[in-house]
Amino acid sequence: MFAMDYIQRAKYFRTKKRLGQNFLINEEVISDIIDFAKITKDDTVIEIGPGVGFVTEQLVKYAKKVIAIELDEEAIKELDKLEFDNLEIIHNDILKTDLSSLCEEKVKIVANIPYYITSPIIAHLLGEIDDLENKNRAKIIDIILMVQEEVARRIVATEKSSSKQYGLLTILSQFWADCSIIRLVGRKSFYPAPKVNSALVYMKVRENPKLKLSDYKHFRKTVKAAFSQRRKTLKNCLVSNGFDKDKVTNSIQKLNLDENIRGEKLSVEDFGKLSELLL
Repeated sequence: MFAMDYIQRAKYFRTKKRLGQNFLINEEVISDIIDFAKITKDDTVIEIGPGVGFVTEQLVKYAKKVIAIELDEEAIKELDKLEFDNLEIIHNDILKTDLSSLCEEKVKIVANIPYYITSPIIAHLLGEIDDLENKNRAKIIDIILMVQEEVARRIVATEKSSSKQYGLLTILSQFWADCSIIRLVGRKSFYPAPKVNSALVYMKVRENPKLKLSDYKHFRKTVKAAFSQRRKTLKNCLVSNGFDKDKVTNSIQKLNLDENIRGEKLSVEDFGKLSELLL
């Protein structure tokens, strides 16, 4: 399960805490990534955060082309030692990379990313809720993402999940993708071992948003306001974010919702209806 080769290579490389580097050394998990991604010789894969290339060197065996985007200069030197004709290495920050300019065809994304920038990376790949013409999203077929388990639970949460899990990240992720957890990954699957357990998340990117709305900017504003202060009721959150008090009261009544309901108890569809009523 744990290739000594991976552990030795990971130990040899000085990982950087500030970059959130934890290299995946579990062969079984690497093999699951390849299996779930269903990579064929027709696929171009963009790998985000390849590190020293443990997943990369497997991806290149199955894909037509792998484009690996890595920020760390020393990791780039290690990646350069992988001599594969179908591997392109890009030394850049993923958040500053326009994925749509990297190749002609649609791509699959495989990413083992620093956990502290998970939300910005998801927003970069999918676009914000009201970003209907996002160039990156238009390029992506699906995404396999290694994230902290707690974040994975937030990505796939519903209004029935615990209130801590369901929030802005849930709605952003599910608005533009069908999301599911593929498998949990223990901390010993990495070197150095992180303090938290991880999970692989699958995101099948949608061609159209989850809801058909007349004003997506307003929807985003409504959702943001609803989650702005978790201890407050939905009504108080909306009013303190500038929504008209009477309109808010009437809209909540029209939807047959309890007037003391909190934002995390509304489904994405409920939020869509609420947003339209508040226009």
